[in-house]
Amino acid sequence: MRITVFGAAGNVGSRVVTEAIARGHEVTAVTRDPARFPELHPRALARAGDAANPEDVAGLSAGQDVVISATRPTPGHEADLLRAAEGLLAGLARTGTRLLLVGGAGSLTLPGTDGLTVLDDPAFPPDWRPIALACNDQLAACRAETVVDWAYLSPAAVLEPGERTGRYRIGGDELLTDADGNSAISMEDLAVALLDEAERPKHHRTRFTAAY
Repeated sequence: MRITVFGAAGNVGSRVVTEAIARGHEVTAVTRDPARFPELHPRALARAGDAANPEDVAGLSAGQDVVISATRPTPGHEADLLRAAEGLLAGLARTGTRLLLVGGAGSLTLPGTDGLTVLDDPAFPPDWRPIALACNDQLAACRAETVVDWAYLSPAAVLEPGERTGRYRIGGDELLTDADGNSAISMEDLAVALLDEAERPKHHRTRFTAAY
């Protein structure tokens, strides 16, 4: 497959690039300035681009099988997440390329509640609210889209660097937890879930989640 990855130098994006190349795919790794990221995978094609710019998105997605976006704004610039989603959707509407978008867990509902979301939980860390709200806007932009074949992946509540096990569970709009009530997945296995979805699409214009 030919895969374009936006946010290719980020925590999740870099692992997506590594996973895709390990599977034998042709990867275009997009950052705003590739010269700033010499650590980009040497077998990826490094290209400059802005996910918020529909022209960049259209140019970098033409002829590709799928675009995966794992962009994350710096603190204080959370609104950039919605702008990136809008740019991706507008650009991909021109090329017909499928979109896999890494989002947030805040809008997932908590098990055993009457629709209470992760973000609504009183225990939700206040410092995380700005990015969680931005992720909600990101998801809303996708749900309003009627042309692009998109899928939105909400990770588990805890997403950290770790081991690639190749094991995970898939869910829908409810937070996945283990027998102890924990919700977690490594960034490496989130990349596995993304590439599995890219290779064998099961989710179209919908949100799904992945966790152990």
